[in-house]
Amino acid sequence: MADEELEALRKQRLTELQAKHGDPSGDPTQQEAKQREAEMRNSILAQVLDQAARARLSNLALVKPEKAKAVENYLIQMARFGQLGGKVSEQGLIEILEKVSQQTEKKTTVKFNRRKVLDSDEEDDDD
Repeated sequence: MADEELEALRKQRLTELQAKHGDPSGDPTQQEAKQREAEMRNSILAQVLDQAARARLSNLALVKPEKAKAVENYLIQMARFGQLGGKVSEQGLIEILEKVSQQTEKKTTVKFNRRKVLDSDEEDDDD
């Protein structure tokens, strides 16, 4: 009887951990929804970008996935509101990338804390 209770606790804990960490194998409907969303995004991007631009975007996704996601969202939003006139070329994508880079640019500042330290060279010796 203790083995059955222990097994039940293990199963319960496993389901809790899967839910906490967002494991898609636990909920097939979530996995389907994510897959449908990805297919929809890809179809919209295929309609909006030409081959060279799609290749550049996929290369960017390998190196900087968060920046590629931001550019994809920007392109999808522009397509939904009808702000794109035809397919975006590679040069157009480069311009969009520069625009997104300027918006998400992090400015680093360096601040020096100079401490006054007394060393033997600065001391006045009256002897």
